Amino acid sequence: MTHFFDRIAQNPIIATIQDLNTLDDALESPCEIIFLLKGNIFYLKEISNKIKLKNKGLYIHIDSIDGFSKDTWGLEYIIKNISPDGIITEKSNLVKLSKDMGMFTIQRLFISDSYSLDNAISSIKKMRPNAVELLPGIMPKIIRKIINDTKIPVIASGLITDKYDLNSSLDAGATAVATSNRNIWNI
Repeated sequence: MTHFFDRIAQNPIIATIQDLNTLDDALESPCEIIFLLKGNIFYLKEISNKIKLKNKGLYIHIDSIDGFSKDTWGLEYIIKNISPDGIITEKSNLVKLSKDMGMFTIQRLFISDSYSLDNAISSIKKMRPNAVELLPGIMPKIIRKIINDTKIPVIASGLITDKYDLNSSLDAGATAVATSNRNIWNI
């Protein structure tokens, strides 16, 4: 579990891969962690091996991997056969299952209004993931509130477009910032 936090201490910027054409850039970047948001059953092992050869942490957003069922069996297959460093999911049941299987688990949450914020805080308190990925990540006040209310580390993600967004999120208390913006990977 501390492996994630050790890597973040070295570099709080996480390379998010939404387009596999950017994987090589992420592998050459100073980012210590890669969030994989794209892929399918046929290429997942190959992608995992490339990332591990570069000694980077791999966290798979299980909800967006094509060819897997988003249930216990799909999760178990990924954990046993792909061996990521962690799982990212929006589904509360998969947060619990992933934690029960001993995986570092990141709960991905979209905040669009005060109702979704209240639901998110309730879910975090109930599920107790190892960390939360908050989207959009450009809400310093909301980052602070979630951290204060749950005491769970927050990863700011989504709509991070420049150094100002990066610094605002980190200054608000985010543990890390995840972005697909290749310019930010090298800051």
